Amino acid sequence: MSTPTIKNRKARHEFDVEETYEAGLVLRGTEVKSLRQGKASLKEAFAYMKDGEVWLRDMYIKPYEHASYSNHNDRRERKLLLSKREIREIDQSINQKGYTLVPLKLYFKKGYAKVLMGLAKGKKQHDKREDIKERDQKRDLERQYKGTYKIDM
Repeated sequence: MSTPTIKNRKARHEFDVEETYEAGLVLRGTEVKSLRQGKASLKEAFAYMKDGEVWLRDMYIKPYEHASYSNHNDRRERKLLLSKREIREIDQSINQKGYTLVPLKLYFKKGYAKVLMGLAKGKKQHDKREDIKERDQKRDLERQYKGTYKIDM
């Protein structure tokens, strides 16, 4: 059984992602079990700097059903594990006007929970419309030319 990948689908629609970072995630035992079942959401989550560390806030992880009294808080702040160089780069970028750190994807790699974070700038309404327009044009072209190519063997 493979572990599910949890994606933040709205992130690429709402933001223009310029750079990505892979970060480890500090979790409790019941959180890991819920994540392996795919019971989480990155929809409202965002990251911020506090005391030289990067923290992830408002990420929802459903409480584990089979846990006893020691279950986790579903929206607690979670620390992200990054190198000092990456933290320095992120800190400099976030302090620039309009940049934010957004979680794009949560997955397991070699047994460890990882979050793909994107350094992003918010899109304006007209940018979103242009993206939708380009996507529709591309889809129409693919429909138009589907099955017209023949391969000689």
